Amino acid sequence: MAEITAAAVKALREITDLPMMACKKALQEADGDQEKAIEILREEAGKIQLKRSDNATSEGRITVLSSEDGSETVMLEVACESAPVASGEDLVNFSNACVAQLIANPEVDTVEGLLALPSEKTPGKTLNDDFMDMLNKIREKIVVTRIARSQGPTGSYVHHDGKTGVLLQAKGETADAELLRGVAMHIAALKPVAVNESDLDPAVVQEERDRLIAEAKATGKPDNIIEKIVDGRMKTFFVEQGVLNYQPYAVDDSKTVSQALAEKGLEAVSFTRCAIGG
Repeated sequence: MAEITAAAVKALREITDLPMMACKKALQEADGDQEKAIEILREEAGKIQLKRSDNATSEGRITVLSSEDGSETVMLEVACESAPVASGEDLVNFSNACVAQLIANPEVDTVEGLLALPSEKTPGKTLNDDFMDMLNKIREKIVVTRIARSQGPTGSYVHHDGKTGVLLQAKGETADAELLRGVAMHIAALKPVAVNESDLDPAVVQEERDRLIAEAKATGKPDNIIEKIVDGRMKTFFVEQGVLNYQPYAVDDSKTVSQALAEKGLEAVSFTRCAIGG
């Protein structure tokens, strides 16, 4: 067996940021081969993840990044067990590296594909290698849970605690960054479930309309008045059902979200709302 020197242990410690005894043990198992020792440590991280697989991940962080020209925005959700890890340097740096690679590789839209991308931290390695190194150091359950992308006019927002994030996809000739961010904040706070009424269950919508028509007809009003009454009450129903376009805009509730967007030549297309632990 090769002699494991203090210098070798120190060198591995500097690379992995793991305890000296863990580094010495890995070097002993690897017969002094540093690269093999690193792989042994990564395998150990996988065992830790398996052992903690049933642990709850109610903490974490959401990270958003846009390309320089604003044509592409990505959002990444990473969950973990504790708040200190969620706000810690290791998870922050890993999340930032991931979103940077997602911007550089627009074809990647799965967690598996993301983790297979090259590591900028360690030449010749992957983001998965960085991930396993982080697991080995932190020794708690961490999961990359979600990737979302948006092209074109996009609003994005991440709450100050990093636990709620939104990507809003819009369409229009001119992007108004302040308005789009405002609508993304609105989505974070008011939690709509759909952009348009057409996204709701048609049967539920028709059932409500039929009910309102029956009520209005009981008043004896003419059909043209009944239609206007029902249309007005359906708007209230859509707000209650969480339809974004009908909700009063949180920044200026004198107008609906769709009206606020339309004033700038924009229209909401879709949104993704992420909430850690939710």
